[in-house]
Amino acid sequence: MKNVKVLAFAMVGLAFFGAGSCRVIASEAPSATPPAYYVAEFEVTDPEGMKPYSAKVEATFKPYGGHFIVRGGKTISLEGEAPKRRTVVIEFASVEKAQAWYNSAEYTELRKVRQRSAKTDVYLIEGVSAQ
Repeated sequence: MKNVKVLAFAMVGLAFFGAGSCRVIASEAPSATPPAYYVAEFEVTDPEGMKPYSAKVEATFKPYGGHFIVRGGKTISLEGEAPKRRTVVIEFASVEKAQAWYNSAEYTELRKVRQRSAKTDVYLIEGVSAQ
């Protein structure tokens, strides 16, 4: 009887640690979907006209999981010439999320404000999946 109890206790212990290990391994598994980066290079031509865009843009991309990575900070050239324009980078969980935000009704309306108030080059860059 004593051996049965020891064996049962050992099996419960193995099951507990095995389940915990599976949970850790699953949580450390890299994401299969690479992130996406919305990049905009701005030359503001109408600073007053640009204010509504700057004040409202974050509220349009937050519901899509976007967040600022770069918002016009100092640019330091390491090789060649640094861009002269203001640069903004917004990270999304996927290209699909970024495109859904970009094509959303809320951002489509706000985008018109940016287009009237600045010269911009805007594009998405697909990132690298977590490794």
